[in-house]
Amino acid sequence: MKIICIGRNYAKHIEELANERPENPVVFLKPDSAILPRKNPFFIPPFSEDVHYEVEVLVKINKVGKHIDAKFAHKYYDEIGLGIDFTARDVQAKCKEKGLPWEKAKAFDGSAVVGEFYPKEEFDLENLKFQLYKNEEIVQDGNTNAMLWKTDELIAYVSQYFTLKKGDIIFTGTPAGVGKVVENDTLKGVIEGKEAFNIRVK
Repeated sequence: MKIICIGRNYAKHIEELANERPENPVVFLKPDSAILPRKNPFFIPPFSEDVHYEVEVLVKINKVGKHIDAKFAHKYYDEIGLGIDFTARDVQAKCKEKGLPWEKAKAFDGSAVVGEFYPKEEFDLENLKFQLYKNEEIVQDGNTNAMLWKTDELIAYVSQYFTLKKGDIIFTGTPAGVGKVVENDTLKGVIEGKEAFNIRVK
């Protein structure tokens, strides 16, 4: 399976990082080794002193698809979830300065938290509320109604370039409020009142 991530999909997050608003979705990949094993803590990697959390709604693909039309994209997933795209922001900044790829900053081991998945029928995907709590305080408070590109549009766009396969996961972008993690932080993700994950930082 592969992890397909979307960057710059919430306008306020673009603003907080002073990035340029893209004409099309920004797409990057994480390998399966990036998934943080269930019940494991997240270990801050030794090569970074500025790792940020980014909470995101996840979509799990349920069948093979290529060149999917947006109006049929809803047939390619049954479940949604919540996760974190951990980013070594200092490493990313150095890569961006030199025009280099981001993988060292985005795709390292443990950089993808994948929480519980739920049947999509339980939610209004166009108006889905989700939060990230850091040490029991809300630091990110998002709603999918603020997405620049909706889930089905993302699936259609990504499938132009990559064949989607059963088990693939799409990270749909993060809202504003990203920030640094430090040792002993706890991070809890909540989607429409349901706790999707709860991890400790080491």
